[in-house]
Amino acid sequence: MAFATSWQMFKASAAVLKARKELAVFPALSAVASIIVAATFVVPLIASDNWDRSSTTTYVVFGLMYLASAFVTIFFNAALISQANVALQGGDPSVAEGLRAAGARSPQILVWAAISATVSQALRWLQDRVPFLGVILAAIAGTAWQVVTFLVLPKIVLEDRNVIAAVKDSSATLKRTWGENLVGNAGLGLVGLLFALPGVLVMFVGFLMLGTDIAAGFAVVGLGIAWLIVTAVVVSALSGIYQTALYRYSVDGNVPLAFATADLSQSFRQRGRR
Repeated sequence: MAFATSWQMFKASAAVLKARKELAVFPALSAVASIIVAATFVVPLIASDNWDRSSTTTYVVFGLMYLASAFVTIFFNAALISQANVALQGGDPSVAEGLRAAGARSPQILVWAAISATVSQALRWLQDRVPFLGVILAAIAGTAWQVVTFLVLPKIVLEDRNVIAAVKDSSATLKRTWGENLVGNAGLGLVGLLFALPGVLVMFVGFLMLGTDIAAGFAVVGLGIAWLIVTAVVVSALSGIYQTALYRYSVDGNVPLAFATADLSQSFRQRGRR
């Protein structure tokens, strides 16, 4: 998929978000909840006089923290997808309804969070234990995993599928395509990276200012951090909207009105057709 097509996807997703700004609330809540989860596990552990990084207790605590963090992230993504689907069908999305929809799928979300966290940890183990080659293998395996499971969460949220059925359905969609759907999502990430660069630059300037004016330097660094946080929230919301649009197109073949000017067919080319 060419960058021009990814840019079309970005503009279409941005138009939906501009019209339905409440969709950005979900990734914002996810960020806040993730910080709370991390603090809940880490602060008591650090404060403990018996904290040992290599102890079984520490590993268990961090394992539970990783699972909780994965659950929080996926939960709010599920809420976002549920209301992005409403918006794409011309309805009126609601934060409360999104949270309610995600809550109703909590058992499936917990199972999917456990699987996702396990896969992530396995890939990280591969990176750490196999020098150089492990990084390459983990990147390949991680990309393949993302392609195969790209539509799992929409299937869980919008069709009330169990995790196994959702994975099978998502994998079946992959068999009909080359998986270019992930390229479009990567394109959104690239655009997000470009928008994040000003924040990085501002932070760099702030750090340079610390040597002459500490107060002003910290203020500038804080401004850069705020820019990066806003960018991350927006990109996350755009990614959820795009993912939902592809789900709708994969299910019924109809392009959501908001994506009428974007060629979603580029995201689901049939095998053998380029």
